[in-house]
Amino acid sequence: MLMNAGWLGTQRIHGIIVHVEIINSKIWIQRDGIEDGITCELVAAGVPSSDIVLAFHPEYVRQHTGYAIK
Repeated sequence: MLMNAGWLGTQRIHGIIVHVEIINSKIWIQRDGIEDGITCELVAAGVPSSDIVLAFHPEYVRQHTGYAIK
């Protein structure tokens, strides 16, 4: 998990930028707030798309993404 935390003037900042888990030998992307996307970086590094689950989409959408459903 990659988070930002701190202060912007008088406002508290606390949020998740990237949340990735390994579940049943697959990489589950729970949140991807990186500009170009961590998913693209994983594929470029050689991770097969069949090993990546875009968990931020519901299952009925995942089947159309080209990545693993679960």
